[in-house]
Amino acid sequence: MKDFRIILTALLSLLAGCSFHATDGPPAHPRDVSTIPDAVPRFEARSRSANPDSYEVLGRRYRVLKSAAGYVERGIASWYGRKFHGRPTASGEPYDMYRMTAAHRTLPIPSYVRVTNLRNGKSAVVRINDRGPFHPDRIIDLSYAAAVKLGLDRSGTAPVEVRAVEPTSSHQGVYLQLGAFSSRLNAERLLARLHDNHLPQAQIDHHLHQGRTLYRVRLGPLTSQTQVDHLTHRLKTLGITPAIVND
Repeated sequence: MKDFRIILTALLSLLAGCSFHATDGPPAHPRDVSTIPDAVPRFEARSRSANPDSYEVLGRRYRVLKSAAGYVERGIASWYGRKFHGRPTASGEPYDMYRMTAAHRTLPIPSYVRVTNLRNGKSAVVRINDRGPFHPDRIIDLSYAAAVKLGLDRSGTAPVEVRAVEPTSSHQGVYLQLGAFSSRLNAERLLARLHDNHLPQAQIDHHLHQGRTLYRVRLGPLTSQTQVDHLTHRLKTLGITPAIVND
């Protein structure tokens, strides 16, 4: 985890100038972003590198929230563009100014929020995959595409409301898969360990894969990102990193 924090600190320092650097701005040859769809909330594992308990930038310490559930905030939004296009975000993903993303100082990465421009009523859903803005009077830094769709690309900033959006499953929920074994005995050993650690909802199912039976140990179905986050944290204390699956 120490290495991840070093990487995060370097990225945050790099991004500390986002949205108010004189050389930043729109692309040299802007393209139509009106057809770029909003981000679609989905269940995702939290980034290992971008969610320390806390971090410090420019002499100020920020504490990362454990969950985005119920989060609502009003303040000033800004945006960042070509200067950072292609550079790594705090999540490790390259910044793409043509995607519906944003930077936030304390929301979990990734998470999803609906941003509403309080001047014109326009709103859009973006995916938080970066840290910032580290300007004292701003609460969120939008991608160029998001800024255009919200109508604040020309003004540079605007008052907004930021409201967390929880993903929903088109199925009966999602599962955390903890292991898949060709031996049922190995699956039962893991299941017993989970039950011993007060996770009685864990179960074994079997799945035919390339002509052989796999015994999968799973938790679920889960219907909220909060449940996914809580159980993922508990499992990691046991040395288990689950995968999120739909069926």
